[in-house]
Amino acid sequence: MSTVRIQPADGFDFRTDAIAPDKSISHRSAMFATLAEGETVITNFLRGEDTMNTLQIVRNLGAQVEDDGETIRIRSEGIKESEEILDCGNSGTGMRLFCGLLASAEGHFVLTGDQYLKRRPMKRVTGPLRDIGAKLDGRRDGDLAPLSIRGAHLKAFDYTSRIASAQVKSAMILAALSADGVCTYTEPELSRDHTERMLRGMGAGISVEGLTTTITPMTGLLKPLTIRVPADPSSAFFFAVAAAITPGACAVLEGVTFNPTRIEAFKALERMGAEITYDLKEDLYEPMGTITVKQAPLKAITVEENISWLIDELPALSIAMACAEGTSTVKNAEELRVKESDRIATVVTNLRLCGIDVEEHDDGYAVTGGTLEPASVDSFGDHRIAMSFIIAGLRCGMEVSDTECINTSFPNFFELLGQFARIES
Repeated sequence: MSTVRIQPADGFDFRTDAIAPDKSISHRSAMFATLAEGETVITNFLRGEDTMNTLQIVRNLGAQVEDDGETIRIRSEGIKESEEILDCGNSGTGMRLFCGLLASAEGHFVLTGDQYLKRRPMKRVTGPLRDIGAKLDGRRDGDLAPLSIRGAHLKAFDYTSRIASAQVKSAMILAALSADGVCTYTEPELSRDHTERMLRGMGAGISVEGLTTTITPMTGLLKPLTIRVPADPSSAFFFAVAAAITPGACAVLEGVTFNPTRIEAFKALERMGAEITYDLKEDLYEPMGTITVKQAPLKAITVEENISWLIDELPALSIAMACAEGTSTVKNAEELRVKESDRIATVVTNLRLCGIDVEEHDDGYAVTGGTLEPASVDSFGDHRIAMSFIIAGLRCGMEVSDTECINTSFPNFFELLGQFARIES
């Protein structure tokens, strides 16, 4: 277990084009290569533990993978049965999407993960996949990993989800590509749409009207991707919060995706009073550009809409809320309970240790801004909790334990932070 101590920071001017590449797009670019004919070419792939596990799984499924450290080239002749257990590490995205991808593949497959992933609920994916004919099982009747999948004939479906989840939607879309007819998937609000954008760019028959996605099964292999993975806005957001809460600070974050379903947290921070500008540079698979964030006095807000668009950034946003004037409220965020940790409970626990008045609700919390105090907090094995409270330390000093988990999503986090902050380990 590693413990990190961070000292309070003064105003800073920080510019970087080295924010961690987007985790969601990195996972998908490697997975979707198994559906393509020809060579998939990926640059700026996230070299975190979770995404490298996905790349290894793609190898185990029979793909030829060449990686020179800068460019990854993948050739696949279809998914092959693996004699290896497929280890997703800490990645719920990896496990849930592979369930959909492998549900119709010929052969038997076993998905597992680390001690934290094995505790996370999977029935939100395994349940609807079973309903369309998938042969999928695991502990607690398919709710917990390891999961066993035997490829099966899948029925066409018209599925209405009760939750807005990009992971569930993506798993069902991947299954629909091999179903026996046209499928529809409807969600209560639009969740992140990388799967639809990328597969449509590969030639898949996918259309979106309102909250309903229609998927036509593949008649052959798809076109390969040639993609540069943009910087991850969820990772960039830690530095946005750092700038927003540090007097005299400015952060310029280059190469970030501007996908509307991914920058909602920046919009929330903007509503709180932070000065934020967006400079679009390109738009192929994903719109990309530069985001500039400058410190300004923050005020409380209520976050209750488009929750699925900023679910991963809520722990970091809670740090901004702790520094704002008034009481901020997060609602409709039950999904936080089933992340790498119970992020409602872990945010509340750690903010209270920092002297902040916070009230826990079933679907969120209310944070009354005040003066952050130095504290020793636990990451609970959750990379976003770890990084959020390290950023909090820029205001008051902080000791955060169990920080190895940061490597799962943002391997160069400390390298970038060290450009303007004092860190001890």
